[in-house]
Amino acid sequence: MPLETFFGLSGKRALVTGGTSGIGLAIAQAFASAGARVLAASDREEDCAATAARLEGQGPALQTLFLRLSGRDSAERLAVAAHDKLGGMIDILISNAGIEGPVGLTGVADEDAYLRVFDVNLHCAYWLAAALAPGMRQAGGGAIVLMASLSAMRGNRMIGPYAMSKAALAQMARNLAVELGPDNIRVNAIAPGLIETPFSHSLMSDKAFMARRIAATPLRRVGQPSEIAATALWLASPGGAFTTGQTIVVDGGTLVSDGS
Repeated sequence: MPLETFFGLSGKRALVTGGTSGIGLAIAQAFASAGARVLAASDREEDCAATAARLEGQGPALQTLFLRLSGRDSAERLAVAAHDKLGGMIDILISNAGIEGPVGLTGVADEDAYLRVFDVNLHCAYWLAAALAPGMRQAGGGAIVLMASLSAMRGNRMIGPYAMSKAALAQMARNLAVELGPDNIRVNAIAPGLIETPFSHSLMSDKAFMARRIAATPLRRVGQPSEIAATALWLASPGGAFTTGQTIVVDGGTLVSDGS
């Protein structure tokens, strides 16, 4: 069978949040290359402008939209905007938008900073799924991919709220898979390890940390955004049609390593 039979997205419409840099941009580009029409949404206006400038003259396969996600209202506005810009119901949602939030021990951060992590990382993904699922149901199916993290899979001393919000996304994938499966809507999460993106720049600048991390990673390297994009493509395409409710760890083996 042709490769497109398993991994083609021709005729599909995809919304990618946090879609104009790092992992989100890699996913948006991969989906467009696979034949989908893609809207890459971001709360960084300069990234939207830069991505739009790079795409000028390449047709409507990948568009950008500046919008700050901050709760149910903004998520529902984004769902409407995606429908309008892509010309129909959204078949694929990639909830990739996220922030690190406060760094420090429990109780150090102020309450607003603590709550904002859950608002951006978790609640907006929840309301987007709620807004887009009826259209997917009407169309006969769809795919939702939530961006969790390796931090969701183990204890974390310094970015606890971030890790907790990402763990909740993994649970959301299980909940929604059970709820939406009878409507042929698949829901999964991806848990990336350390990936070379602007988001991870500060960690990758710490030589002592990197020495420890690489030594604890069997593949002895950090990951690339394209490697997460390939996983998202599998989960969103016909090749992933029988996979739902899972959290796929893409971390070079860090989670399973004993550090030897």
